[in-house]
Amino acid sequence: MERIALFIDGANVYAAAKRLGWNFDHRKILEHFAAPGRLYNAFYYTAVPTPIDDKQKRFTDALTYMGYTVRTRPLREATDDSGDTYRRASLDIEIVTDLLTTSDQYDTAVLLTGDGDFERPVEVLRARGKRVVVACIAEMTSYELRNAADLYVDFKDIREHVERPGYRLPSEQRGQETRPFYTSAALDGDDR
Repeated sequence: MERIALFIDGANVYAAAKRLGWNFDHRKILEHFAAPGRLYNAFYYTAVPTPIDDKQKRFTDALTYMGYTVRTRPLREATDDSGDTYRRASLDIEIVTDLLTTSDQYDTAVLLTGDGDFERPVEVLRARGKRVVVACIAEMTSYELRNAADLYVDFKDIREHVERPGYRLPSEQRGQETRPFYTSAALDGDDR
């Protein structure tokens, strides 16, 4: 039976949900992508404020309860050239580390992100005989990453299997701050 590992870039999936206008049910994501085999592990990577607020704590606790291994990094505040302040954290290193160090434990890696920074690690995994599935939305997926993967899955095509119906994104709720938890804007001259 095929051993499957799931790697979810939380910021990328959240941004995709905002663009799509619907949210994901993370339990359904687990079930959908693990269905063809046996799940080795599911990793979820997300930034958290310092100190962590109750809502984010409940979210990460719920993911852990569902069976995810949750990796977090604290948000950092930065100011861009125009003086606007934003919060950011990058978990790319953690994702790549887990992709490569656990590769003996799985046959297929399912990577939920569209970030082109993962092109080379995906190529390395495929060179090691691993199958790599990338899932995101087309407008957020780099051509290079899509080309490097064995299979690309568009979230729009699996909506009925992974949507959390009736649930509004936190940024869509009335009376709450509309600023995203963190942005993918570059820090310190990083040209991503």
